[in-house]
Order: sequence, then C-alpha cells, then structure tokens
Amino acid sequence: MAGRIAIIAGATGLVGRELLRGLLADPKVEHVHCVGRRAPTQVSPKLTSHVVDFAALPPLPAADELYLALGTTIKVAGSQAAFRAVDHDANLAVAKAALASGARRAGLVSAMGADARSRIFYSRVKGELEEALTALSFTGLVIARPSLLVGARAELGQPVRRGEEWGAALSRIIGVLIPPNYKPIDAADVAHALLSTVPSAAGTTVLPSGAMRR
Repeated sequence: MAGRIAIIAGATGLVGRELLRGLLADPKVEHVHCVGRRAPTQVSPKLTSHVVDFAALPPLPAADELYLALGTTIKVAGSQAAFRAVDHDANLAVAKAALASGARRAGLVSAMGADARSRIFYSRVKGELEEALTALSFTGLVIARPSLLVGARAELGQPVRRGEEWGAALSRIIGVLIPPNYKPIDAADVAHALLSTVPSAAGTTVLPSGAMRR
C-alpha cells in the first residue's frame, strides 16, 4: 500500500488536524489533498490545499482513500439547516466527488448515537450521512463514532464546548465507573483508529468509541 494518495475534508478541525498529521508522517502516503473552506496551517511538499465551496464542489484529484472530518454544531452554524449543510451535505458531496476521482476506501468521523431514525436532530443527521455513505460503492468504509472529544479547540480558534470540558472533568473523577464507550476520547485516538483501518478496509466497519481508545 505504498504510494497512497489521500483526500481529507475538514483538516482544520479537531480530528481532522490529527488525521492530517498522521497522513503527512506516513512514509507510505505519497500525497495528501486537503479540501476545505480554508487551508490548514501545516506545510509540507506532500500537501496540496484546495479551498472550495462545498455547495459547488469542483472535481477532485485522483486518490486512493478519503477521510471525512467536516463538522460543526447547531450553535456555531446558526440553524439546523446550516448544520445539516455542513455535517451531511458537504461530507456527502466530497464523498461522491472522491469516489468519482477513483477513491475506493473512506473513513468518516461520525458520532456516538448516530441513528437515521433518532428523534434527536443531531444524531439523526449523523445517521443519515452514515446510511448515505454506506449506499455508495466504496470498497471499504470505516465509520468512527466517538463520544465526547478531547482536544485543544482553542488552538484551532474554535469555541470551547462546555459539555466536553464537563465530561472530561467527570471522567477524571469517576472514570473507572464510566463504560468505555461513554468516556471522553482524545481526538488523536480517533484519528489513529481511522488511519490504522481505512487503508485496508473491506465492507463497512463501525468503530465505537471504546474500541478506539489507546
């Protein structure tokens, strides 16, 4: 699997940043194409950034694998419709474009509780995206479902999410009593799990949060 070419959408986010770091550090990865609304801060001769409008996505370069890490919150997006445009529509548009460019394997950063039939809007959108990607003709699809993510959001210019802070604090106090799938998880662990499984993925694999903890 040497000489792989990867596409990543959402490389400026919490998990996306870790995915990009891992891809650039992997000697078996020949080149990485980042697709996003702004370019990442990382610089490498292996990296090409594509600043795009996800509502009018251009054809993507040829690639072997795809990593989808686009995401926001309803509070940041401003409405449910704006949230869906990012978490569902943009990810799906990139997936279809990458598939058309030759990508045969994909990894998705989803969320614990994703369910297309959920009464919770957030979980329902995540689940609908999972179902839409599963219906595409990827040779392998890996879906990561992390619980509360831990990472330095402030360094990325992102607002601090109080729920994540409270969850991390609670885990430090009574962590032994919390089931693995519900404990906060470091963004780097999620990225590592995807980077370890996507290149050889076959069929659809779902990674619960507890399985990704290192």
